[in-house]
Amino acid sequence: MIVIVDYGMGNLRSIVNTFEKLSIKAIVSSDIGQILSAEKIILPGVGAFDKGMDNLERLGFIEALNRKVIVEKTPVLGICLGMQLFTMSSEEGNAQGLGWIKGKTIKFKFDSAQELKIPHVGWNKIIKKQDSKLLEGIGEDNRFYFTHSYHVECEDKDNVIAETAYGYNFASVVQKDNIWGVQFHPETSHKDGMALLKNFSGACVNATS
Repeated sequence: MIVIVDYGMGNLRSIVNTFEKLSIKAIVSSDIGQILSAEKIILPGVGAFDKGMDNLERLGFIEALNRKVIVEKTPVLGICLGMQLFTMSSEEGNAQGLGWIKGKTIKFKFDSAQELKIPHVGWNKIIKKQDSKLLEGIGEDNRFYFTHSYHVECEDKDNVIAETAYGYNFASVVQKDNIWGVQFHPETSHKDGMALLKNFSGACVNATS
Protein backbone atom coordinates (compact mmCIF):
# COMPACT_ATOMS: atom_id res chain seq x y z
CA MET A 1 0.00 0.00 0.00
CA ILE A 2 1.12 3.52 -0.81
CA VAL A 3 0.66 5.99 2.05
CA ILE A 4 0.54 9.70 1.21
CA VAL A 5 1.58 11.48 4.40
CA ASP A 6 -0.85 14.18 5.51
CA TYR A 7 1.02 16.69 7.63
CA GLY A 8 -1.18 19.68 6.82
CA MET A 9 0.81 21.03 3.88
CA GLY A 10 -1.41 21.07 0.81
CA ASN A 11 -4.37 19.40 -0.87
CA LEU A 12 -3.51 15.75 -1.35
CA ARG A 13 -6.64 14.56 -3.11
CA SER A 14 -5.21 15.15 -6.60
CA ILE A 15 -2.43 12.62 -5.89
CA VAL A 16 -4.99 10.01 -4.82
CA ASN A 17 -7.08 10.77 -7.91
CA THR A 18 -4.06 10.11 -10.15
CA PHE A 19 -3.41 6.74 -8.52
CA GLU A 20 -7.11 5.88 -8.86
CA LYS A 21 -6.85 6.51 -12.60
CA LEU A 22 -3.93 4.07 -12.62
CA SER A 23 -5.95 1.53 -10.57
CA ILE A 24 -3.31 1.69 -7.83
CA LYS A 25 -4.26 1.66 -4.15
CA ALA A 26 -3.12 4.76 -2.27
CA ILE A 27 -4.40 6.41 0.88
CA VAL A 28 -3.91 9.76 2.58
CA SER A 29 -3.05 9.30 6.23
CA SER A 30 -1.87 11.13 9.33
CA ASP A 31 -1.86 7.89 11.33
CA ILE A 32 1.60 6.80 12.46
CA GLY A 33 0.56 3.15 12.44
CA GLN A 34 -0.42 3.33 8.77
CA ILE A 35 2.82 5.12 7.93
CA LEU A 36 4.79 2.37 9.70
CA SER A 37 2.95 -0.33 7.74
CA ALA A 38 3.33 1.39 4.35
CA GLU A 39 5.00 -0.42 1.46
CA LYS A 40 5.76 2.92 -0.19
CA ILE A 41 5.53 6.48 1.10
CA ILE A 42 4.85 9.80 -0.60
CA LEU A 43 5.76 13.03 1.19
CA PRO A 44 4.04 15.84 -0.72
CA GLY A 45 3.82 19.47 0.26
CA VAL A 46 3.15 23.06 -0.64
CA GLY A 47 4.30 25.94 1.55
CA ALA A 48 7.18 26.98 3.77
CA PHE A 49 10.10 24.74 4.77
CA ASP A 50 10.04 25.64 8.48
CA LYS A 51 6.28 25.08 8.72
CA GLY A 52 6.64 21.70 7.04
CA MET A 53 9.32 20.52 9.46
CA ASP A 54 7.40 21.94 12.42
CA ASN A 55 4.29 20.01 11.40
CA LEU A 56 6.23 16.76 10.95
CA GLU A 57 7.78 17.16 14.40
CA ARG A 58 4.55 18.21 16.11
CA LEU A 59 2.69 15.21 14.69
CA GLY A 60 5.46 12.82 15.72
CA PHE A 61 6.22 11.77 12.15
CA ILE A 62 9.99 12.32 12.01
CA GLU A 63 10.96 9.25 14.03
CA ALA A 64 8.51 7.07 12.08
CA LEU A 65 9.74 8.37 8.72
CA ASN A 66 13.39 7.87 9.66
CA ARG A 67 12.64 4.31 10.71
CA LYS A 68 10.82 3.53 7.47
CA VAL A 69 13.15 5.31 5.05
CA ILE A 70 16.61 5.02 6.64
CA VAL A 71 16.35 1.75 8.59
CA GLU A 72 13.80 -0.30 6.63
CA LYS A 73 14.69 1.24 3.23
CA THR A 74 11.06 1.78 2.29
CA PRO A 75 10.75 3.59 -1.08
CA VAL A 76 9.80 7.23 -0.58
CA LEU A 77 8.92 9.95 -3.07
CA GLY A 78 9.07 13.62 -2.11
CA ILE A 79 7.02 16.07 -4.16
CA CYS A 80 7.84 19.81 -4.28
CA LEU A 81 8.20 20.90 -0.62
CA GLY A 82 8.42 17.22 0.32
CA MET A 83 11.58 16.88 -1.78
CA GLN A 84 13.04 20.02 -0.22
CA LEU A 85 12.48 18.64 3.27
CA PHE A 86 14.84 15.77 2.37
CA THR A 87 17.78 18.23 2.48
CA MET A 88 19.78 19.49 5.45
CA SER A 89 18.37 23.02 5.56
CA SER A 90 16.73 25.81 3.57
CA GLU A 91 17.42 29.47 2.92
CA GLU A 92 13.70 29.96 3.52
CA GLY A 93 14.07 29.52 7.27
CA ASN A 94 16.11 28.19 10.16
CA ALA A 95 14.73 24.69 10.63
CA GLN A 96 16.86 21.59 10.19
CA GLY A 97 15.62 19.31 7.40
CA LEU A 98 15.33 15.54 7.44
CA GLY A 99 18.90 15.28 6.11
CA TRP A 100 18.29 12.28 3.86
CA ILE A 101 19.93 14.06 0.91
CA LYS A 102 23.15 15.96 1.57
CA GLY A 103 22.59 19.47 0.34
CA LYS A 104 20.39 22.48 0.96
CA THR A 105 17.35 24.21 -0.44
CA ILE A 106 18.10 27.61 -1.95
CA LYS A 107 16.12 30.43 -3.53
CA PHE A 108 16.34 31.21 -7.22
CA LYS A 109 18.87 33.96 -7.80
CA PHE A 110 18.90 35.77 -11.16
CA ASP A 111 20.78 38.78 -12.42
CA SER A 112 18.68 41.79 -13.40
CA ALA A 113 19.14 41.15 -17.13
CA GLN A 114 17.33 37.82 -17.02
CA GLU A 115 13.92 39.29 -16.11
CA LEU A 116 12.61 35.96 -14.82
CA LYS A 117 9.78 35.87 -12.35
CA ILE A 118 9.92 34.18 -8.96
CA PRO A 119 8.15 31.89 -8.27
CA HIS A 120 8.81 29.69 -11.26
CA VAL A 121 5.29 28.72 -12.31
CA GLY A 122 4.17 26.74 -15.33
CA TRP A 123 5.12 23.92 -17.66
CA ASN A 124 8.73 22.97 -18.19
CA LYS A 125 10.75 19.93 -19.18
CA ILE A 126 13.25 17.81 -17.34
CA ILE A 127 16.65 16.95 -18.84
CA LYS A 128 17.79 13.49 -17.81
CA LYS A 129 21.32 13.35 -16.40
CA GLN A 130 21.26 9.68 -15.34
CA ASP A 131 19.12 6.63 -15.95
CA SER A 132 16.54 5.94 -13.29
CA LYS A 133 13.65 3.51 -12.93
CA LEU A 134 11.56 6.51 -11.87
CA LEU A 135 11.87 8.08 -15.34
CA GLU A 136 11.47 4.99 -17.50
CA GLY A 137 9.30 5.64 -20.55
CA ILE A 138 9.41 9.43 -20.18
CA GLY A 139 10.76 10.94 -23.38
CA GLU A 140 12.72 14.10 -24.17
CA ASP A 141 9.50 15.91 -25.13
CA ASN A 142 8.20 15.64 -21.55
CA ARG A 143 6.20 18.36 -19.77
CA PHE A 144 5.84 18.77 -16.02
CA TYR A 145 4.09 21.44 -13.96
CA PHE A 146 6.21 23.52 -11.58
CA THR A 147 5.35 26.12 -8.97
CA HIS A 148 8.20 27.03 -6.59
CA SER A 149 10.60 29.76 -5.47
CA TYR A 150 13.25 27.45 -4.00
CA HIS A 151 15.12 24.45 -5.36
CA VAL A 152 17.45 21.73 -4.08
CA GLU A 153 21.23 22.02 -4.39
CA CYS A 154 22.88 18.61 -3.86
CA GLU A 155 26.39 18.23 -2.48
CA ASP A 156 26.78 14.97 -4.39
CA LYS A 157 25.97 15.51 -8.07
CA ASP A 158 25.41 11.76 -8.41
CA ASN A 159 22.14 12.36 -6.57
CA VAL A 160 20.88 14.55 -9.43
CA ILE A 161 18.86 12.41 -11.86
CA ALA A 162 17.39 15.26 -13.93
CA GLU A 163 17.65 19.01 -14.25
CA THR A 164 15.37 21.76 -15.49
CA ALA A 165 16.38 25.07 -17.02
CA TYR A 166 14.94 28.25 -15.52
CA GLY A 167 17.57 30.97 -15.69
CA TYR A 168 20.07 28.20 -15.00
CA ASN A 169 19.87 24.44 -14.60
CA PHE A 170 18.60 23.25 -11.22
CA ALA A 171 17.97 19.76 -9.84
CA SER A 172 14.38 18.77 -10.61
CA VAL A 173 14.68 15.03 -9.85
CA VAL A 174 16.95 13.59 -7.16
CA GLN A 175 17.65 10.08 -5.95
CA LYS A 176 19.67 8.34 -3.27
CA ASP A 177 19.13 4.61 -2.78
CA ASN A 178 15.41 4.20 -1.92
CA ILE A 179 14.81 7.96 -1.81
CA TRP A 180 13.40 9.87 -4.78
CA GLY A 181 12.35 13.51 -5.02
CA VAL A 182 10.76 15.68 -7.70
CA GLN A 183 10.46 19.45 -7.67
CA PHE A 184 7.41 19.50 -9.96
CA HIS A 185 3.90 18.18 -9.34
CA PRO A 186 3.42 14.84 -11.13
CA GLU A 187 -0.22 14.72 -10.00
CA THR A 188 -0.98 17.73 -12.22
CA SER A 189 1.40 16.84 -15.06
CA HIS A 190 -0.94 14.66 -17.15
CA LYS A 191 0.57 11.66 -18.97
CA ASP A 192 4.18 12.25 -17.93
CA GLY A 193 3.21 12.68 -14.31
CA MET A 194 1.08 9.57 -14.41
CA ALA A 195 3.97 7.61 -15.94
CA LEU A 196 6.30 8.76 -13.16
CA LEU A 197 3.86 7.83 -10.37
CA LYS A 198 3.25 4.45 -12.01
CA ASN A 199 7.02 3.88 -12.14
CA PHE A 200 7.31 4.73 -8.45
CA SER A 201 4.49 2.39 -7.52
CA GLY A 202 6.01 -0.52 -9.43
CA ALA A 203 9.54 -0.71 -10.77
CA CYS A 204 11.11 1.45 -8.08
CA VAL A 205 10.10 -0.92 -5.30
CA ASN A 206 12.78 -3.46 -6.12
CA ALA A 207 15.35 -1.23 -7.78
CA THR A 208 17.48 1.74 -6.78
CA SER A 209 18.85 2.61 -10.20
